Amino acid sequence: MSQPPSDRRLFSRIHFDTWAELRQGERLWRAAVVDLSLRGVLVREPADWEPGDEVVHAAIQLDQTAIIHMNLRCRHRQPGMIGFVCEHIDLESVALLRRLVELNLGDADLLERELGALGTLRQK
Repeated sequence: MSQPPSDRRLFSRIHFDTWAELRQGERLWRAAVVDLSLRGVLVREPADWEPGDEVVHAAIQLDQTAIIHMNLRCRHRQPGMIGFVCEHIDLESVALLRRLVELNLGDADLLERELGALGTLRQK
């Protein structure tokens, strides 16, 4: 019997109450963020969600000046939720996300392990 996905997770999820602006070509949606990780984001599915096959750009507002920008691909959908995996993130956004994860984990060793796992995944 296989393990539930949460038991195999390499990256800690950070619950964060904010909105993401999702853009795909000319289409634009606003979605509530459920959680973030170094690997991706889970959002509540917008009512008018009709994505194409191309990459989705997300702008996730952390506060009035801090915005995480990521290029995402849909990894999974379940009723009312969409899970995205990050395909690209700029350096400034990586720094913001790293700090957010660090503050929420409270464990520098765990953060370094997750960063190492991320580097391993990027090389594959």
